[in-house]
Amino acid sequence: MITLDLIESAQKKWGDGIVKIGSLKNDYKLCKEFTSSFLNDTYSLKEGKILFKPTKASDEQFRPNFDMALSYFIGGKDSFCSEDEGFAMKPWVKVLFENSGVIIEKNRAIAMGNYFFTDSNGNTIKVEYSFGYKLIDSKLYIDLHHSSLPFNH
Repeated sequence: MITLDLIESAQKKWGDGIVKIGSLKNDYKLCKEFTSSFLNDTYSLKEGKILFKPTKASDEQFRPNFDMALSYFIGGKDSFCSEDEGFAMKPWVKVLFENSGVIIEKNRAIAMGNYFFTDSNGNTIKVEYSFGYKLIDSKLYIDLHHSSLPFNH
């Protein structure tokens, strides 16, 4: 069964992974290898399609597969989606989740709130998120990821 501790642990692992991706930005081969492993270990891509709507995507808003998710996080000249500059390549030095609410069912959970990304200059941006999790073989995987910048009026 899913617990709040399991969700918070998965969120920390996700944030640490984003930081690690950016730390490898000067070694593209190693960065791509780590990011590929991160995606397969964190998202339920092996189970099929995911629902992924990243923060900074407008032309290709939805990223239901591995190649599109990889493109979003690391970008580069051979990106699957031409608009991608590599969200994780900022690089970020800290990611902090702040859950507004969590719904837990037996093998499914949804978390919603804000996460905060801090760059190497100490600047922090707030991003809104909804993550859906499913439990597979005692491990949480993300199958829904929606993020957006807060409404600015």
